[in-house]
Amino acid sequence: MRTLFGKMLATTLLLVLGVAAHAAELPRLKVGYIFTTNHTPLMAAMDMGEKLPIEGMWMQPIVPKEKYQLMKDGKPVAVLDIVVIKSGSETATLFAQKQLDIGLASITAIMAGIDKNIPIKIVSPLVLASGGVVVSNDVPAKTWQEFVAYIKKSSKPVSIGYHSPSSAPIIILESALKSEGIAYTSNPLDQKAQVVLVDLKGMANLIPALSSKQVDAVVGPEPFPQTAEGKGAGCDISMLRNLPPEGKWTDYPCCVIAARDEVIARHPELVRDFVKLMAGIGRWCNEDPQRAGILGSKWIGLPEEIGKNSNLRFLQSFTDGWKEGANGYLSDLNKAGYFKGALKDKSFKEAESLLVDPQFLNGK
Repeated sequence: MRTLFGKMLATTLLLVLGVAAHAAELPRLKVGYIFTTNHTPLMAAMDMGEKLPIEGMWMQPIVPKEKYQLMKDGKPVAVLDIVVIKSGSETATLFAQKQLDIGLASITAIMAGIDKNIPIKIVSPLVLASGGVVVSNDVPAKTWQEFVAYIKKSSKPVSIGYHSPSSAPIIILESALKSEGIAYTSNPLDQKAQVVLVDLKGMANLIPALSSKQVDAVVGPEPFPQTAEGKGAGCDISMLRNLPPEGKWTDYPCCVIAARDEVIARHPELVRDFVKLMAGIGRWCNEDPQRAGILGSKWIGLPEEIGKNSNLRFLQSFTDGWKEGANGYLSDLNKAGYFKGALKDKSFKEAESLLVDPQFLNGK
């Protein structure tokens, strides 16, 4: 009996060691994402595994939520070490430190990194502008226009929090405030401004800041608006895509997939495989947003009910609308003096080769 058990244990150990040794021989890529349903395609790939194959590819868990084999035609082609990141600006920093090979983050954060000459490229769009504005329960507003009226009548500056200074939500909000003729500042001592913008330094701080009345309102990506309202922390008054100027944000980019130039040069096929996998799962998400929303919400520890209200739309190519939106970000950020390096005073057409490597999509 003991001999049989010993043989079984030895066989198991050999199998485990064999898998580990084989994995050690494969290329290793560090892949980063943020705990937001904007990154549902990667979450779905990790959660579903071989139940959701795309062109013969899936992610096989080694250590769930931490380490996976990228499978292709039944064989492992790479080991993916998964990194959870707090914000897009942290993603850019990790790229600069070579602590990240592929990252999912807001387009504006990646632009900010490229402006600072961090050697990265956008290799695929991911999701269109999502999220929204949530006001505190103390603010008497149920719509954006009511909130604008409240701001203009307020005897003191209204505070609005955000999770990252280079995120799409704060860029869109600033543009919306400008279009409404509302003066804003990041200086809490400036009592002449109508709005004070507050950097809350990470997604995890959005709802606590709203609940504790640290701020009067918060702007953030999905699933923050649904979560905040579901927890009774405030009222979701508008989706980002509906903010003024009317129609401007409908097809605007939000998060993208970026990769380090060195990784693109060294492992172009792996980058292509990863992009194809994310694009295919993005289509799967679009086919049933509620199903995808529930999966994403569960992955990050939120109730199923929140996921059912998902408004996410994933994109699988660099469309003209996407490029127009990217150009809009560049224009707005340059007008604000945000870019001081490689992207200073450049349009998307002028900066496209700096920003995008299109070889992995659009048949190129």
